[in-house]
Amino acid sequence: MSTDETYLIVGASLGGAKAAEALSAAGLGGRIVLLGAESELPYERPALSKGYLQGKAERDSIYVHPRQWYGDAGVDLRLGVTATSVDPAAHQVTLADGSRIGYSRLLLTTGSSPRRLPVPGADLDGVLYLRTVGDSDRIRELLARASRIAVIGAGWIGLEVAAAAREAGVAVTILETAELPLLRVLGREVARVFADLHSEHGVDLRSGVEVCEITGDGQRATGVLLSDGSRVEADAVVVGVGIAPCTGLAESAGLEVRDGVRVTAQLRSSDPDIYAAGDVASAFHPLLGKHIRVEHWANALNQAPAAARAMAGEPVSYDRVPYFFSDQYDLGMEYSGYVEPGGYSDVVFRGDVEGREFLAFWLDAGSRVLAGMNVNVWDVTDPVQALIRAGQPVDRAALADPGTALDSLAG
Repeated sequence: MSTDETYLIVGASLGGAKAAEALSAAGLGGRIVLLGAESELPYERPALSKGYLQGKAERDSIYVHPRQWYGDAGVDLRLGVTATSVDPAAHQVTLADGSRIGYSRLLLTTGSSPRRLPVPGADLDGVLYLRTVGDSDRIRELLARASRIAVIGAGWIGLEVAAAAREAGVAVTILETAELPLLRVLGREVARVFADLHSEHGVDLRSGVEVCEITGDGQRATGVLLSDGSRVEADAVVVGVGIAPCTGLAESAGLEVRDGVRVTAQLRSSDPDIYAAGDVASAFHPLLGKHIRVEHWANALNQAPAAARAMAGEPVSYDRVPYFFSDQYDLGMEYSGYVEPGGYSDVVFRGDVEGREFLAFWLDAGSRVLAGMNVNVWDVTDPVQALIRAGQPVDRAALADPGTALDSLAG
């Protein structure tokens, strides 16, 4: 690549920072520019609903790199800068102040944003979402003074916030439309584990309910009205009803967008000079044989550097097994694999489910392992992922037997 190449990354997220790091390490000689709409240095988001929210992690610990690193690495980091559109023909990105910046290769790591609750009262003070470090700060302040909160949505964010609130001594009511928390993600068999976990920790878990309105006193939220006419009183309401990929720039560029920016296994979009990675990307996965969009930390951590290497001209085929983790109370878990809602035949358990020290495996009708989750059992991610990669039928009895080494089942 020539020294006048400009590698532009829009989205100063974990993915954006790791992509800049990979480009810097490649020693290409061109310019590396990283734009971020937030004023914060690029940071990692898992702690926002875990250690940082609970006050167990310092703010500096969430940053991907210290500020000095960017200058030392030859990365032009521009914070508080919002990109508004992309002109692929001119190879330019327009910024909110009307200025433009050119690029030779462009990487979109714009991430996702929380879905807003479309009910009356959703804009009242005290209705909070969790996506940014500022959001986490506001919820931390809430947990220090509130006596009771309502959490709308029993997904990962909702459950982790609920756990942090209970550990802070705050009464919590979770409101979920589905029959069980995490039902779409984990299925009925494993979702029950998380329902029981939160109930045992004093959470008032209300499943199968519909939120009609967030009630308020003046401009301040005071609770939630449900469709059956019942009310949940609360000092504040935390909403976690999913996220949507930030595809506005991709759409302005005329890129193919279907549940995210459609990209190849090389993370290249329908425009050969524009790439996407992380939450915003719906990438073709060679192992799975289809496009998937993964909304988790490990995907941003690993996929964005792969996109950077592709931008630099290296051969890339991103096929890592999707992975995520969660910590709630005394339960720690890791999940590897990918299963669409209802896309499995059954679940095989290994270990003590009631004692919450077990592994769970999602299998298809041909007894192939699609995904695996370890709960309070550690150092098994590699063999679990090897089973998924093998794509071969397994002996279900051996899979359920803690005395059978997982390594021996991968073929």
